[in-house]
Amino acid sequence: MNKIFAWSISAALAGFLFGFDTVVISGADKQLQELWGTSDAFHGSIVMAMALWGTVVGAIFGGIPTNKFGRKNTLIMIGILYLLSALGSAFANDPITFAIFRFIGGLGVGASTIAAPTYVSEIAPPKQRGRLVSLYQFNIVLGILIAFLSNYLLRNTGEQPWRWMVGIEAVPGLIYLLFVVFIPRSPRWLISKSKTAEAEKVLRIINPESDIKTKMAEIQNQSDSEDTSENIFMKKYRFPLILAFLVAFFNQLSGINAFLYYAPRIFEAAGLGESTALLSSIGVGVVNLLFTLLGVFLIDRLGRKQLMLIGSIGYIVSLSLVAAAFFLSWGGLWVPIFLFLFIAAHAIGQGAVIWVFISEIFPNHLRASGQAFGSSTHWVLAAMVPSVIPVLFSTIGPGYVFAFFAFMMLLQLFFVIFMMPETKGKSLEELSVELSVGKQNINLQNN
Repeated sequence: MNKIFAWSISAALAGFLFGFDTVVISGADKQLQELWGTSDAFHGSIVMAMALWGTVVGAIFGGIPTNKFGRKNTLIMIGILYLLSALGSAFANDPITFAIFRFIGGLGVGASTIAAPTYVSEIAPPKQRGRLVSLYQFNIVLGILIAFLSNYLLRNTGEQPWRWMVGIEAVPGLIYLLFVVFIPRSPRWLISKSKTAEAEKVLRIINPESDIKTKMAEIQNQSDSEDTSENIFMKKYRFPLILAFLVAFFNQLSGINAFLYYAPRIFEAAGLGESTALLSSIGVGVVNLLFTLLGVFLIDRLGRKQLMLIGSIGYIVSLSLVAAAFFLSWGGLWVPIFLFLFIAAHAIGQGAVIWVFISEIFPNHLRASGQAFGSSTHWVLAAMVPSVIPVLFSTIGPGYVFAFFAFMMLLQLFFVIFMMPETKGKSLEELSVELSVGKQNINLQNN
């Protein structure tokens, strides 16, 4: 188990770089606009947003190298993309060059949401799979916090501190690359490529007490029965496809990214001063980290469905209270308190579950494609929803926006109760059979 944990952590470090890369640009924001004298429109849509569009592209096409070259090789490629992005951005002397290298980093972020959860889900024993895959989400949250801290510590470094802020990512990027080089290849991918001897060695480490020959035969039988011409949009895979779409859809329609991007603005709209708003934003990061840890601890004990139920109820209560606070003009610290509850509900529910769940519900030969579909849905909405928040706040007001998010979480609660299956403790091969070929019946949902 120690080796499996080390391999899982190594792959999950891609999530740390994901979180770090996403947030580190916030420290360079104003410096870059002043340096290059760009307009608000150009700065927002090109300089700042290019990494996000790279993420969308990486998520859409990341399943291709994950399937063709393998999970491990794709993780290595992702590390190289992060390194290129960090160093290229740090040495850029014009906004276009900077944007190109940020786009390259975005490709790494998008691809990591496919390759890392897929890899860990395929090496993890069923009883520890949820906890090990959710290490990816924990690393995302940790990367966000470290990026904020890094920006603060480097704010007065040199004549152009922004170069150090974006360039320092090369350090964790190099560490990640060194770690991931030494992980083994996924046994399920190896078997799909007829590399059975290498696959058997890895499986003996993963399950030393089990009947390896029987497990090999189980995986091989499924691999032999798989049609390589199949795709996730076929009728027999409609149920896991709908599950992946709805989990990703509700993840963003909770308003989580909209809130994270505009936390200080939201706190100021609630009547807090600028300094108090910034302090509250740091509190959000701490709450996110603590409850993500709790989610990682509970996901294999309570199960994915139970965490989603807890999170959904927490969402509905907290978002309804935030909406009420804006409608009724409740002052003081009520809005931050309610939003801390919102962050806790997200971290223990959707935050802990999304990447684990999507990595479990597709058969081996379509897992990377299914992960790409769910990840793409997530990232397209992550780009769209926050982009309309400033306009909505200035037109209909924050109260109606948060009321809408609360209503969407009520719909998520119905989805979890009546449609979402429990995947805890089952092998990937068992889930493949249960969730396809018309066997996704009500009994599965009650397991």
